[in-house]
Amino acid sequence: MAATGACFVTGGCWSVFRRDMKSATGGLRTNPISVSTRPSTMSSEQALAPRAEEKEGIEKTISKRFEDMEVSEVERRSLQDYFQQSKDLSRSDGGPPRWFSPLECGTRLENSPLLLFLPGIDGVGLGLSMHHHRLGQIFDIWCLHIPVMDRTPFTELVKLVERTVRSENFHSPNKPIYLVGESLGGCLALAVAARNPDIDLALILANPATSFGKSPLQPLIPLFDVMPDQLNLGVPYVLSLMTGDPLRMVMTTAEKGLSLQQTVGEISEGLGALSAYLSVLSDILPQETFLWRLKMLSSASAYANSRLHAVKAEILILSSGKDHFLSSQEEAERLCHVLPKCKIRKFADSGHFLFLEDGIDLVTIIKGVNFYRRAKYHDYVSDYIPLVPSEFRQATEEYRWLTMATSPVMLSTMEDGKIVRGLAGIPSEGPVLFVGYHMLLGLELAPMVLQFLAERNILLRGIAHPMMFKRLRSGILPELSTFDTFRVFGAVPVSGSYFYKLMSSKSHILLYPGGMREALHRKGEEYKLFWPESSEFIRMAARFGAKIVPFGVVGEDDIGQVVIDYDDLMKIPYFRAQIKDLTNQSAILRTESSGDVANQDVHLPGVLPKIPGRFYYFFGKPIETEGRKHELRDKEKAHELYLHAKSEVESCIAYLKEKRKGDPYRNLLPRLFYQATHGFTTEVPTFDL
Repeated sequence: MAATGACFVTGGCWSVFRRDMKSATGGLRTNPISVSTRPSTMSSEQALAPRAEEKEGIEKTISKRFEDMEVSEVERRSLQDYFQQSKDLSRSDGGPPRWFSPLECGTRLENSPLLLFLPGIDGVGLGLSMHHHRLGQIFDIWCLHIPVMDRTPFTELVKLVERTVRSENFHSPNKPIYLVGESLGGCLALAVAARNPDIDLALILANPATSFGKSPLQPLIPLFDVMPDQLNLGVPYVLSLMTGDPLRMVMTTAEKGLSLQQTVGEISEGLGALSAYLSVLSDILPQETFLWRLKMLSSASAYANSRLHAVKAEILILSSGKDHFLSSQEEAERLCHVLPKCKIRKFADSGHFLFLEDGIDLVTIIKGVNFYRRAKYHDYVSDYIPLVPSEFRQATEEYRWLTMATSPVMLSTMEDGKIVRGLAGIPSEGPVLFVGYHMLLGLELAPMVLQFLAERNILLRGIAHPMMFKRLRSGILPELSTFDTFRVFGAVPVSGSYFYKLMSSKSHILLYPGGMREALHRKGEEYKLFWPESSEFIRMAARFGAKIVPFGVVGEDDIGQVVIDYDDLMKIPYFRAQIKDLTNQSAILRTESSGDVANQDVHLPGVLPKIPGRFYYFFGKPIETEGRKHELRDKEKAHELYLHAKSEVESCIAYLKEKRKGDPYRNLLPRLFYQATHGFTTEVPTFDL
């Protein structure tokens, strides 16, 4: 077998070595090459070895990640970095296609899977350069580089990637291999998956070129064939795909909140850089190479489309709404009808080179889809990737209007029983189980989770309805992407095994025993608890010595009133059929229960909005279970504690309903006036404690 060079490029960003490709089951041999400007190269075994600090568990890294807030942002690269690195790489270009691995990836999680990046029409392999730092914390990243003058046919590229996939699967058969393909790379990933249906592959395809037959460039290939090299129209076209809409670039800069002088300076600098980008693109995509890649796209599209029936891999398609090169959103829908394990995420304002855009974070996307795993199946606890500041800020912005409109007041109880404003009474060390009332439509959830992070750096891991994670069949339920933010924040589907794992990882767990029945309650049922008779969560908490924090929340009656409820809807044949359809799309829970606390039919009540009032939260004194494990094995004792926790929740609700009567800022207008005179970031006062 001929040796295949693998260039891990220098400049402080890459490592250089040569990989000798053996047989499909023979593995890879790593022979480091001396490069004066790079750090020492680790072998594959060294790179994958678990470090001591990694063994402390994922949950414990959350605090450190938030303390190192600025690091994640500073280390994210820009489009300018992409062009500079591409220029450096093209200077010493030559030879066959080969793999390189970015050095800036840093320390990985234990047992991280392999990620192979397959480039688009540029062929450089730096399409993930803005994501290397974050991806490198959870993946072992290899990027495919196709040199400028290389003319390897598409079928040979498929074989090259396939040899790598088979070799790595032989050495780590229990770990998935991720193929991230952009445009041309998407066809390459699909082709490899079709030829290897028995290997555990997970594909992430960004605007795959399987629709190249509909591209506006397809009919122009003969014209490019006779065009003089001096008239390289492909370069400005590709540059426009990379930089996107100039107006959007201006808007993105303006949204950063810089001063007028800084904004104008940054926009001028960005526009001035475009001419420099043209020069680099001319080097990495000369006319002859551009034409070769276009012809390769045509053959790659045909090759991949003819083998879609053989693809068994798990697939995530990322489609752009403003892709002027391919009809990406239509193609994503088509592929998902053909491929059995396919999910789509749409980016309406993005262009063809999705990964080179500032507002795109691939790790956050992967988290939102629950697409990260280190074994055969995704584990919502052990595979959870901790939050970073940008994700917190994004969620804060997403729910900013709800928070501003309801101006939440949060009270907690200290160990001595004193009630204080804020969350000082919340235990810092887990496991802690929060049990409380689920407000209408679950509107209390986002402000509470965000406040816990902002004030105490505590992530509440919510136990949620399975409909937020999967569908039994397609229908009219909201798209799963609606719940991506909840999954990014660590929500897990209701399950005894995941409850156990969260307890064992000493998490802060949020549980609503009333579930959907409380959140979709009937008229006149505000603040009524619908808890089942089962007291299993008490015994689970006692098993781990967890503290149980009962809490109440009020305010739903100040923002809306249920005017059409489940009983009303079931009297109308159309809505009755719709409710049945919605319920059949989601998992069935509480099959052992009956009456009000049994499985709740999925429906949307009719709510008449009001001028927003205020949300009030009251977290009661923690209930200790430490040392009561054997006592609470007794069902009667456990049930007594269960009823005590329930009564505490009811007491918290009653306390808030009474105390809010004395809040001069309960209504929206007094709050707005107060903030107008004291500043809109000022905390609005409330009733006396």
